[in-house]
Amino acid sequence: MTTTHSTEVPAKAAIPPAASTAVRVQNAVIKYGFIFVTVVLFLYFALSEGSFRESATLLDTLRYVSVAAILGLGVTFTMAVGGMDMSVGAVAGLGVSVAAQSMVVHNQVGAVAILAVLAAGALAGLLNALLIVVLKIPDMLATLGTMFVIQGGKLILVDGQSITPGMTMSDGSTAPGRFTDGFLRIDRGTVLGIPVSVLIFGGLTVIAWVFLARTRWGRVLYAIGANPEASRLAGIRVGAYRALAYVISGVLASVGGLILASRIGQGDVSAGTSQLLEAVAVALVGTSVLGRGRPNVWGTALGAVLIGIITTGLTIKGLPYYTQDVVEGAVLILALVFSFTLSKRRTS
Repeated sequence: MTTTHSTEVPAKAAIPPAASTAVRVQNAVIKYGFIFVTVVLFLYFALSEGSFRESATLLDTLRYVSVAAILGLGVTFTMAVGGMDMSVGAVAGLGVSVAAQSMVVHNQVGAVAILAVLAAGALAGLLNALLIVVLKIPDMLATLGTMFVIQGGKLILVDGQSITPGMTMSDGSTAPGRFTDGFLRIDRGTVLGIPVSVLIFGGLTVIAWVFLARTRWGRVLYAIGANPEASRLAGIRVGAYRALAYVISGVLASVGGLILASRIGQGDVSAGTSQLLEAVAVALVGTSVLGRGRPNVWGTALGAVLIGIITTGLTIKGLPYYTQDVVEGAVLILALVFSFTLSKRRTS
């Protein structure tokens, strides 16, 4: 006696139309919600405040966020490998002090100051890499330690005082140099009406995107962040790539320091202190853009633009400066909801 087995595949359970619609709406919110929030806020300020619509205001907004955005790009690289760089603000501040020390105290030209600042950023990144890759200290703890060392070190470098042209030195002499005109153009100059710092921000964003999204090295960085052990078993030199991410972050932070130094025109010892939180915020906000749920360059850039829109809009409306922190914090929480809470519900 033979038996026959049906080869028919059981039909999938029908999804109720209401549930299907709810899923589509949720997916749309996750993917486009943050972009929608950015557009809505921009339109609100543009329609309610005439000065917000002026091209000069929009360019000033991009110029204002350029430093936090560039630092945020560095944080994005370290997040790609599963880490976090908490020293970017201190490295940017160190760049300000090194630039002022080079030009004002040692009377060097702007090109020498730029090279010195970039070298200082690379060394800071190497120090982080040494602590994290070689000495196996957790990323956040290592970079926090570096942050404090750099903040104290730059005070020692300048004897605890801001460096200004014509200042009296500790030996009683007068500082012989000044910030050169060419150096000051880094933030104060324009090309075809666009601030140089905005062009630097845009150029570095494109370069970072090509590196992370279109090269093998970028794909390896993401692979390490997703599963470092599997990457190691696949023959990837995980330590070398993680070190590379932190060196890149240090160099990008030093570029932010160059813009800051050009902006303020002196070696302010407090420079860079407030940049850390904004840099981390824009990088975290960027993870929610297009529902990717992972660090990405264009998301970081959009996060910086959103922070700039909020800050500029609230300033024009005359709200106290301390309310901006509340709004920026609320936006960050919203972005994290998009990135983690809603996306996990979608995949569960």
